[in-house]
Amino acid sequence: MALTVGSVGVVYGDIGTSPLYALKESLHAAAGGGHAPTREMVFGVVSLILWALILIVTLKYVLLVMRADNDGEGGTPSLVALAQRALGHSGGFVIVLGMVGVSLFFGDAIITPAMSVLSAVEGLKLVTPATAPYVLPISLTILIGLFTLQSHGTARVATFFGPLTAFWFVVMALGGLGHLVDDPSILGAFNPAHGVSFILSHGTAGLLALGAVFLAVTGAEALYADMGHFGRSPIRTAWFGLVLPALALNYLGQGAMLLARPERIENPFFLLYPAWALLPMVLLATVATVIASQAVITGTFSITQQAMQLGLLPRMRVLRTSETEKGQIYIPRVNWWLLIAVVFVVVLFRSSSGLAAAYGIAVTGDMVITACLLFVVAWKVWRWSPAVAAAVIAPFLLIELIFLSANALKVLHGGWVPLTIGAALVTAMWTWRRGSALIVAEIHRQRVPLSEFTRMAEAGSIQRVPGTAVFLTGTPDDTPGALMHNVKHNRVLHAGNVVLHVVTEDLPRVSHADRVTVRQLSDAFSCVTVRFGFTELPDLPRALATAGLDKGDLSYFLTRRVLVASPETGMPVWQDRLYISMARAATDASRYFRIPADRAVEIGARIDI
Repeated sequence: MALTVGSVGVVYGDIGTSPLYALKESLHAAAGGGHAPTREMVFGVVSLILWALILIVTLKYVLLVMRADNDGEGGTPSLVALAQRALGHSGGFVIVLGMVGVSLFFGDAIITPAMSVLSAVEGLKLVTPATAPYVLPISLTILIGLFTLQSHGTARVATFFGPLTAFWFVVMALGGLGHLVDDPSILGAFNPAHGVSFILSHGTAGLLALGAVFLAVTGAEALYADMGHFGRSPIRTAWFGLVLPALALNYLGQGAMLLARPERIENPFFLLYPAWALLPMVLLATVATVIASQAVITGTFSITQQAMQLGLLPRMRVLRTSETEKGQIYIPRVNWWLLIAVVFVVVLFRSSSGLAAAYGIAVTGDMVITACLLFVVAWKVWRWSPAVAAAVIAPFLLIELIFLSANALKVLHGGWVPLTIGAALVTAMWTWRRGSALIVAEIHRQRVPLSEFTRMAEAGSIQRVPGTAVFLTGTPDDTPGALMHNVKHNRVLHAGNVVLHVVTEDLPRVSHADRVTVRQLSDAFSCVTVRFGFTELPDLPRALATAGLDKGDLSYFLTRRVLVASPETGMPVWQDRLYISMARAATDASRYFRIPADRAVEIGARIDI
């Protein structure tokens, strides 16, 4: 029960704020601005929203996608890791899909806080129109405060998220239930024929409304992404026991009220409640949107960490904000870039209606990527036949492609924002992955086999000094550059030499028994492999100490590469320069691997890229 209530706060915060704007924006798109919606429009849009919740969230995510767990973890990187492990070397296209999915998730993470907070604060205009000029400043103040507090973590306030959000769902359900008596015929919206008829009879307006309908399922990706924190069963229990009934009642209540009073299209969510309850509802909605924003910001930190571990992004400083909750981390650079982007879109669009088009493309694009990756997992991991996998997943993919096409009509009206963000991030990730591969190839080209070097070093007359030196390398069979330069320039060799190779597995976590592997090459040389999962924060001294290899007397030698752009290395010069700028901004290896500064020695090396 505790996990179920907790999942309500973290997992369902985003989708729980969709009633603030989903029905309103869909009917605005159908009716054309501020015109009152017709009865047919109300029935059609409510029907489409209900069936989007049933087909996309319930059948696809709650019942199907959540089966694809990677050792209990979910999210796009986990799905990529599962698919790539099954495909092996032939899974390059899976990485590309993963890049696109991660990029669209970032676009979603930028738009969600802006959209949610703006839509909640706009309720103040119903309390008193005099507050209209202050909606934007109040929204910006809340958002800036939210991002400023991220460094303190969510450990202390997380216990309040579940009960508060559960109360929010109960209040939403009661608000909708109270208005079903306005026109009980709205229950007929469960008949999908209303939605199909609406789309077929309204042409472009129907497609525009269809794009806005998808706002009702924003946050569905969180069901899968946060599975590792709560488990599959609590998330499913919360959905069927509270979240889905509350959402359905609220949308039905808004529809019934609009059938009786179409003029309330201005803000049907808040107008479900009596005048005396407007201010408390605005405050409660603001709290709910802050919780929803917190969940997606925390999710962004987790996705970034996984992308770094999978080699899609450069190293960045990662801090833990909780001693007990592994998923509660903080990445300062990502936090401040997110804040800048969120403030930019708030100032650019100035209202939740303006942001609606941008929101839809990010969400639908991310869901299409998930469906494509899920087909690979069903085929290769679950061992379904391609025909069965296609028969199950193709209907969801078709529905989402229709939604994506509907949202594509709004590219010029805001949809360009997530597309631009996604294109920039995909370019950066592809450049980082390609540039890193070129560097490894260049190092391998100039390599000296480690076995050959150890024979030469031990047979020669190089002076030995006491102590043990650790040399990090990305290619364990080659001699690390730092080791070669240490012998060449300092003309000394330590009594003990450890060639250390760090591997990121396609599992979320690695057991302590499998963490460290030691291969003795000679009396003076050993090769050590340390493995981390893609959700773990790598800590080399702790890993070696746990294995009994580090008693606090090791010296770590690292290679500091000086990169120079070259037109002859395989990438265009502009891409070389982009990679070099990303590499310079990356957190250095000693900090990333938690190596104490007084035990790290860096030796420079020039590499053309």
